[in-house]
Amino acid sequence: ITSAVAFDILPLKLHPFSQSTPTGLDCVGWKRRISSPVIADGALDKTALTDDVGSEEDLYEDFRSSNHRYGHPGGGGEQLAINELISDGSVVYAEALWDHVTMDDQELGFKAGDVIEVMDATNKEWWWGRILDSEGWFPASFVRLRVNQDEPMEDYPLKVEGGKEDDSSSGTRRFGMGQTTKDQMRTNVINEIISTERDYIKHLKDICEGYIKQCRKRADMFTEEQLKTIFGNIEDIYRCQKKFVKALEKKFNKDHPHLSEVGSCFLEYQTEFQIYSEYCNNHPNACMELSRLTKVNKYVYFFEACRLLQKMIDISLDGFLLTPVQKICKYPLQLAELLKYTNPQHRDFKDVEAALNAMKNVARLINERKRRLENIDKIAQWQSSIEDWEGEDVLVRSSELIYSGELTKISHPQAKSQQRMFFLFDHQLVCCKKDLLRRDILYYKSRINMDDMEILDVEDGKDKDFNISVKNGFKLHCRDTEEVHLFCAKKPEQKQRWLKAFENERRQVQLDQETGFSITEVQKKQAMLNASKQHHTGKPKAVTRPYYDFLMRQKHPTLPTTLPQQQVFMLAEPKRKPSNFWQNISRLTPFRK
Repeated sequence: ITSAVAFDILPLKLHPFSQSTPTGLDCVGWKRRISSPVIADGALDKTALTDDVGSEEDLYEDFRSSNHRYGHPGGGGEQLAINELISDGSVVYAEALWDHVTMDDQELGFKAGDVIEVMDATNKEWWWGRILDSEGWFPASFVRLRVNQDEPMEDYPLKVEGGKEDDSSSGTRRFGMGQTTKDQMRTNVINEIISTERDYIKHLKDICEGYIKQCRKRADMFTEEQLKTIFGNIEDIYRCQKKFVKALEKKFNKDHPHLSEVGSCFLEYQTEFQIYSEYCNNHPNACMELSRLTKVNKYVYFFEACRLLQKMIDISLDGFLLTPVQKICKYPLQLAELLKYTNPQHRDFKDVEAALNAMKNVARLINERKRRLENIDKIAQWQSSIEDWEGEDVLVRSSELIYSGELTKISHPQAKSQQRMFFLFDHQLVCCKKDLLRRDILYYKSRINMDDMEILDVEDGKDKDFNISVKNGFKLHCRDTEEVHLFCAKKPEQKQRWLKAFENERRQVQLDQETGFSITEVQKKQAMLNASKQHHTGKPKAVTRPYYDFLMRQKHPTLPTTLPQQQVFMLAEPKRKPSNFWQNISRLTPFRK
C-alpha cells in the first residue's frame, strides 16, 4: 500500500488531503489566516503538542475543527481551466517529464520529452491524450504543460504566408514596445523558470523546517536512520538550490526578461545537481518507510500537525517529497523550450544549448533509474506466472528484460530440436515451454548464464558441429566449458533482432557497472512478496507497482496565474483492463518481435 493510499484509509475523512500539484503552485505566498504556536526558527514548540492540547491527535482535531485550510482556494481549478480551453477549441499540449511504460491498450505510452495533446483533463490523476494516431489515458503527474500554447509544435523562426522565414527587418509580429513574438515567448519561459524556482525553494524550506526539525525533536518516534530513509539528502538539495536561485536572480533582467542570460547558471551548477541522483535512488525507500509509518495513527497526526503549524499548503508529506524528483526532470523541458525561443545571435544561446545537453544527461540517468525500478515489479510478477520455476529468482542477478521471443533450440547429442520461448535479461537467458493446450501458460525449463557466453553468427547451410542444415541460426558458446547452444529463428529479421539484443545486453551490463546501478535486497524482496501475494490470492495476473502507483497519484499541471481558479467535480479514476503479463512483457523491450 502506498503512503498516499494510507492517508485515505486512516480516520481523516473530515479533512481530506488535497492531491493538488506539489510543484509550481500559484498559491505559494498567499496570505493565510491563522494564529498558531510557531517558534521563530520554524520549530514546533513541544508544549504546543503536549501541555496545551495533550497529543498530536488533539492538536490535529483542534485545527480541523477551526477549519484552517492552506490549499488552493479554488480546489481543482487547473483541470477546469484546461478543459475550458479544450472545450473552446484550443489545443493544449504537455511534455512528458519521464517515460510512461504501459502494458494496457487503454493507456498512452510515451518517452520523456514526448509532446502529448491533452484532450480531457477532467480526472485529476488520469488525463486522456493523443500522440500522432494513438490515444489513451496517462498519469497527469508524468507531464508538464507547455508555457507557450500558441506555438506548440512549430519551431521558430516565424513564417509568413508563402512559407518564407520572417525576420526582424521584414515586419515581424511584435508585442508591446517593439518586442517580437519570439521575445515574448522567451519572456514567458524565463518567467516560468524564475517563478517555479521560487516556489520550489519554498517547498524545500517547508520540508526542512516544517518536518525534519520537528522529527529530530521526537527521538521517541524517529531514529536517525529512519529520517535518513524518509528525507534522504533533501537538506543538501535545499542548500544547493538556495545558491542556484540566487545565481538566477542575478542574471534575471526584470525590465526586459527576454534579455536575461540564465544558461550559464545551469552550467555552473550542473555538477552539483548530481546530488539529485542520490535522492531519486532513495525515493522508493522513502515511500515504503512512509507507508509503513502511516499505518499508525500517531504518525499521521504528527505529520499533519507539522504541516499545519508550518502553514504549508494542503499536500501530504509524500507529495512534498516527490518535488525534487519532478524538478530535476523538468529542467531539460524548460531549457528546450527556452532554446526554441532564443535567437542564435542572443548572448545566452550557446550557454542555453550547452545547459540543455548537460541537464538532459542528468535527467536521463534519473529517468532510467526510475524505469528500472518500475520493471523489477513487472519481472517479479512475470516469474510468479511461470509454472515449475526452479533455482534462484530472476531478480537475484537481473533487473532488465532486454528482449523476448520464440526460437528453435537444437541440442546435442542427437541434434534434437525444441520450440521454446526465450526471455533475455541482463546476465541470463531464461528458457520456457508453452503448454500444449493452454498456450498462455509457460513452464520453466532452463537458463543460460550470459556472462560466460560469446555470440557466434551462423551462416545458412550445414553446420559442422551439429551436422545438420541450419537457417537463420546463431550460437551461444561458453568460453569456460566449450559448451555450445544452437538456435534458429523463423525469419532473417528475427535473427538480426536477437543478435542486436545480445549486443544490448552486454552494453547494459557494462553501463550498470560503470554507473554503479544496483537494486537493493529490500526492493527485490518487496517485489517478489508483492507478486507472491497477488498470485496466491487468485487476482488477475497484472502488474503490482507500488512506487509507480504512488507517482501516478501525484499531479502538477502548471497554468498561468491569470486563468480562473474555480472548483471542479472530479470523475472516478478510469478503469483499466487487467491483462496476462507474459503476453505483454515484450512491450518492455526496445524491439518488436
